[in-house]
This record gives sequence, C-alpha cells and structure tokens, in this order.
Amino acid sequence: MSIKSELKRKALHLTGLTVPLIYLTFGQKAAIGFVSSALIVFLILEPFRIVEGLRDRVKRKLGLYVRDEVIARVERELDAISREHEKHSIGAHIYFTLGALIIVCFFPRDIAIGAITVATLGDAVAAIVGKPFGKHRFKNGKSVEGSLAYFLTAFLILFFLIDLPHAFVGALAGMLAEFYELPPDDNLSNQLAVAFALWTFRKFIGQ
Repeated sequence: MSIKSELKRKALHLTGLTVPLIYLTFGQKAAIGFVSSALIVFLILEPFRIVEGLRDRVKRKLGLYVRDEVIARVERELDAISREHEKHSIGAHIYFTLGALIIVCFFPRDIAIGAITVATLGDAVAAIVGKPFGKHRFKNGKSVEGSLAYFLTAFLILFFLIDLPHAFVGALAGMLAEFYELPPDDNLSNQLAVAFALWTFRKFIGQ
C-alpha cells in the first residue's frame, strides 16, 4: 500500500476518536449506544462490501441515481485503502468497533477512554512515521521508528489521562501488540491489550 493510501486509511481510522469523545461528553450509556449502533450498521453492510454478487447488485441500483464514474471512483478509493486480506473478509472497522464495544462495556472509564484513544492515535502515528521514515526494519516490516512513535504517542496520552506508571505500562503493551499484530486483527487486539494491561496493573498495585 502506498504512503498516500496509508494516510487515507489512517485518516478514516481516526474517526474512531468519536468513541472516547462521546464517552467523555455524554457518558458510558451514550457511548455504548453509539458503538452498538455503529457495529449493527457495519455488520448489515459488510456482506455488500465483500460478496461480489451483492456488491454488483448495489452498484446497478446506485447507477440509476449516480453517475458510473462516481461509483467507480469511490470503489477505487475503497479498494486502495483496504488490506489485501480485507477485500474478501471482515474489515478493520468491524474489529475496531467490536473491540471498542467490549472496552466501553467492561473497563473503567479512564482505562476505556485511554485504550481506545491510544489504539487509534498510536496506530496512525506509527504508520505516518514508520512508513516514510522507518530506516531500521524488522523481518515483519515494522520499524524501530514506527514503534517508538507509537510508544511516545501512547505514553503522552495515558500520562495526561491517568498517570505516569499507567502511561508506561499501557504504552509498552500497546507497542508490543501493534508490533506483533496479535490475531484475529490488530484493530481489535491492540486496544484490548492496552485496556487489559492497564486494568491488570491497577489491580496489582491496588488502586
């Protein structure tokens, strides 16, 4: 994927910041309602994205109201920002929304807001730094520069949202989860890793 497409993909992922924003502004119930609604909509629409026959039917119907070149351009843009494995399977947005729902439902307020924010911004900054400026790469394609960018971003977010010890633990957990791309998808596992690490650390130190 080109750096331009990667930036577009990460810009789209940044819409995930609406979840902690709604949580901060309106509370847990509103956040749960928002994320649940989004997940339902995504699950309904997902077959039309990955099943070619269904997608073609939608395109034919849209063609009655929208010019073919507009439809083709949108399709090209969506294809450009999709990972190869996502073109015929569940997309990152499904995994991210599912992870956010679990976290909002079951983790404390500050941990939930911190984990989702870290996973969203940390991943974006890691890609923006790592893709063009990563000079020291590992076998899996990740770079030292990208990983450090993730860690510093996560650390600063959690430092301001919680405190210094939580910031170190959460940033380290998130960086490792992002580096190893834990299954089934890093958009799910990354935020869960941060949330669980923060929750476990808090239990351990007795806060």
